[in-house]
Amino acid sequence: MITGRRRAAGFWLAAGALLLAGAPRAGAQAAGAEQAIRARRALSNAAIAKHDTVGFSAILTPDVVSVTSASAKNVGRALVVKSMADRYRDKPDIIYIRTPDAIAVFAPWGMASERGHWVGRWTDADGKVELGGSYFAKWRLIKGEWFVEGETYVPDHCAGGAFCRTVP
Repeated sequence: MITGRRRAAGFWLAAGALLLAGAPRAGAQAAGAEQAIRARRALSNAAIAKHDTVGFSAILTPDVVSVTSASAKNVGRALVVKSMADRYRDKPDIIYIRTPDAIAVFAPWGMASERGHWVGRWTDADGKVELGGSYFAKWRLIKGEWFVEGETYVPDHCAGGAFCRTVP
């Protein structure tokens, strides 16, 4: 005869086995999402290097929120893209590279966070400028693709020219 304790222990063992059986799938799903986010970030970096606003905007949600290193706040894809296009026009050799350090995926809600470091380089009238720091991005899975819903850039170094001596 199976006692109540044995029945409960059997239940918890079976439940644990089911949870463990699902864990690799969840882990694989998160790993696949992380790879997809890294690939989309790389495509965005490549678009920035080519000054391709269409490619740059491909990872942004229509209502994206961006806070720049100078604390400018842009809400909406159109304003974020316009801001980048203005930089391309004003600084023909500008480049920004965002490098993810960590991506955490919350698959049940289709959301992920990206923490990393960034650097921007361009030439001003008084010489080369390099500005960089850390960033945070919030990603959202929409119809099977990952998009940036928000980004915040924080500077932690600047070298070269008057640009670095001017507090925004």
